[in-house]
Amino acid sequence: MDFRNKKLSIEEAKEIDMVNYLSSLGHEFSKRSNNDFWYLSPLREEKTPSFKINQKLNRWYDHGLGKGGNLVDFGIEYHRCTVGELLDNLSGNLFLKHSVIHPAKIEDEPEHKIKVLRDFPLTSYPLLKYLEQRRIPIEIADKYCREVRYKLNDKTYYGIGFKNDSSGFEIRNPHFKASSSPKDITTFKNGSSEVVVFEGFIDFLSFKAIHKNLPENSQDFVVLNSVSFFERARGFMEEHQAIRLYLDRDATGQNCSQRALSMSTKYSDESNLYRNHKDLNDWAVNFGKSQKKHLGQKLR
Repeated sequence: MDFRNKKLSIEEAKEIDMVNYLSSLGHEFSKRSNNDFWYLSPLREEKTPSFKINQKLNRWYDHGLGKGGNLVDFGIEYHRCTVGELLDNLSGNLFLKHSVIHPAKIEDEPEHKIKVLRDFPLTSYPLLKYLEQRRIPIEIADKYCREVRYKLNDKTYYGIGFKNDSSGFEIRNPHFKASSSPKDITTFKNGSSEVVVFEGFIDFLSFKAIHKNLPENSQDFVVLNSVSFFERARGFMEEHQAIRLYLDRDATGQNCSQRALSMSTKYSDESNLYRNHKDLNDWAVNFGKSQKKHLGQKLR
C-alpha cells in the first residue's frame, strides 16, 4: 500500500480518539471523572480546567468559549486551518492502515493486553516520516529500534518498537504511546564510569543523534520508559561515578530530578539545556527552526 497517496475522509478523522490526539499535541488531562476528561483549554489561557472531552462520545466542549464538537471541529479551531488542510495534516501523520486510534491507557481501567506478533527492521513510510519529523536519523533508529506488528482488541497495529531489559517493547506512533508486557527499564552497558538517563527512548535517540561522533563506549545509558521506574533503575545508575539526568521539564520529571539531586552528589540535572521546551527531543526538533529565525532577523 502506498501510504502517501491515501487521504483521510472527514468521517475517518472524526473517529480518531480525541484524548490521544490532544496528548500528541502536548495536552494532558488535569482530572478525570468516568468518561469525562478535563483539561486546561488548548484554545485559550486559563487556570482552572474547563475544557472537557467525553471519550465515550469522542466529543469536546469548551465551557469558557461555549462551543464544542468533534475532532474536525477542534482541529480547525486549534490549528486555524481549513478542513482540507487538517485532513492533509492528519493523513501525513497517521498510520493509515487503521485510522481509528485506540483509546489511551488510563491507570484505573483494566489494561488490555498488547500481543507483539513480530518485529523486523523499520520500513513503513509513516514510521520513517515520523522519525524525520522528530529529527532522528534513520541509521540511529535502525540501531536501537524495530518495527513491530502487534494485536490489541482483535485489531492489528504497527509502530516503532524499543525493547526493554525484560524483552517487552515501548511502542510509538505520532498519536499514541503503548507498551507490551513486561514493562521495564532499558540499559546500555559500555563499561563507562558515567551514565546518562532519559525518561523515554525518543529523547535517547535524540541524544545519540546530537552526539553521533562520540565514541560508543564513552557513556552508559538507561532509559526509564516511565519515571515510576526511577527506583528500579537506581541500582544500575548508582554503580557509576556520575549520573546525568535528561528528564522531561514537566512537574513530574523536575520533581524526580530534584529528589535525585537531594540523594547524592553523583546526580546532575542536565535539563537546563532545553529549559524552554518540554523535553530534549522537543528542543532538538525546534532548535533548527529557532536558529533559522534568528539568522533571518540578523539578515534584515
